[in-house]
Amino acid sequence: MSHGPAGDGTPTVGDEDTPSGISALRIASVAALGGLLFGYDSAVINGAVDAIQHHFGMSNFVLGVTVASALLGAAVGALTAGRLADRIGRVAVMKLAAMLFLLSAIGSALSPHVTLIVCFRIVGGIGVGVASVIAPAYIAETSPPRIRGRLGSLQQLAIVTGIFVSLTIDWVLAHLAGGSDSELWLNMEAWRWMFLMMSIPALLYGALAYTIPESPRYLVATHRIPEARRVLSMLLGEKNLEITIGRIEDTLKQEKPPSWRDMRKPTGGIYGIVWVGLGLSIFQQFVGINVIFYYSNVLWQAVGFDESSSFVITVITSVTNIITTLIAIALIDKVGRKPLLLIGSTGMAITLATMAVIFSTAGTHEVFDTKTQEMVQQPYLAGASGPIALIAANLFVVAFGMSWGPVVWVLLGEMFPNRIRAAALGLAAAGQWVANFLISVTFPGLRDVLGAAYGFYAVCALLSLLFVWRWVEETKGKNLEDMHADALGR
Repeated sequence: MSHGPAGDGTPTVGDEDTPSGISALRIASVAALGGLLFGYDSAVINGAVDAIQHHFGMSNFVLGVTVASALLGAAVGALTAGRLADRIGRVAVMKLAAMLFLLSAIGSALSPHVTLIVCFRIVGGIGVGVASVIAPAYIAETSPPRIRGRLGSLQQLAIVTGIFVSLTIDWVLAHLAGGSDSELWLNMEAWRWMFLMMSIPALLYGALAYTIPESPRYLVATHRIPEARRVLSMLLGEKNLEITIGRIEDTLKQEKPPSWRDMRKPTGGIYGIVWVGLGLSIFQQFVGINVIFYYSNVLWQAVGFDESSSFVITVITSVTNIITTLIAIALIDKVGRKPLLLIGSTGMAITLATMAVIFSTAGTHEVFDTKTQEMVQQPYLAGASGPIALIAANLFVVAFGMSWGPVVWVLLGEMFPNRIRAAALGLAAAGQWVANFLISVTFPGLRDVLGAAYGFYAVCALLSLLFVWRWVEETKGKNLEDMHADALGR
């Protein structure tokens, strides 16, 4: 799945304040809505996780599998999205993702057994994986180089907005019902309504997908030249349309169908840029960011906050994530990709190490669990430890939100050469979901040793700093063709 005009040397849209730039912004915003569903699906389980565990009597391992099951589907979706988009079109794939989200929302809400919940979350995960690949690729095809970073960052902004919306709805529903496992409407518990509410953004995404044009590059590739001419006219204006179309046709003639073999050098081995992309994806997840959004309610309850307070803390954290992502969008085309990653890694390492020390020294006390009707051992943070842990957790989100959250998506959208982009982007995205799965599925079993868990994430943050310093090249302001030629030379 190759990127379009920006990726093959053809002219692109103008500045963001021109009519063509506004069109690019509108189109990119709709495409990025897939990220909103991605974020919503990722975080919706947060408010439901405790209720689901008690409702179905799950062990910590089964709970981890249930929470992380969507990520396995996401890996499958990411691996197949590129070829599917080249076959049926970018916009058609967005509509398919919306349908999968809708099916997952309804199925998860109505499932009578945990096995069905896992199955429907895998279905939703496939939609997440597809959207995670198609959105940055489509946005890059319609973005001008000067604002490519900002428009590419819309994907992450949509993700964190989806997380905020999901957590806020979870909190409201739990508050109305008097608890996430209490009945709300139509004899359905609040946690089921949390899943069902995902159908609303799914329908919105599907409807808006009908309002954006197909990628001009895909249209030229499928010999729909008049349609491509109309789209390019909207994006570029009337000048040089035939030259643009001719350049796209020339690029397409030079390309062959994407294949996994594309990632191998003629002399053997995998291109270095592929390993860099995979490394970025894995480190983005191994710092433990999604533990904050999948399990934060359970985490804060484990150290003494009640369910209502835990919801509020989680919502505040998601707002912090949105604000810091907006900061990254403002800085990414000025400061650059690599400096933001280095600053973020430093901040994450410090804050995670702080949380590791605090949780490793936490005491325990016996409390009565109203759901199991048993006395259980619960960790607690005495004195200033609780506020310090809260501050460290939110500063960790700040460090991630201004760096690794949006920057990795931007780099994955622009760093791979046209010839290997489909395979490399799919592999990197799949690697991200597998890493996310491993972190998510192991965390429930680590709740009793939080200090060790956060210690591991802190080590990964430090390693990410070294990785970026040594292997990641700055892409700000570079011509894609020059950058891609350098990439294939490594």
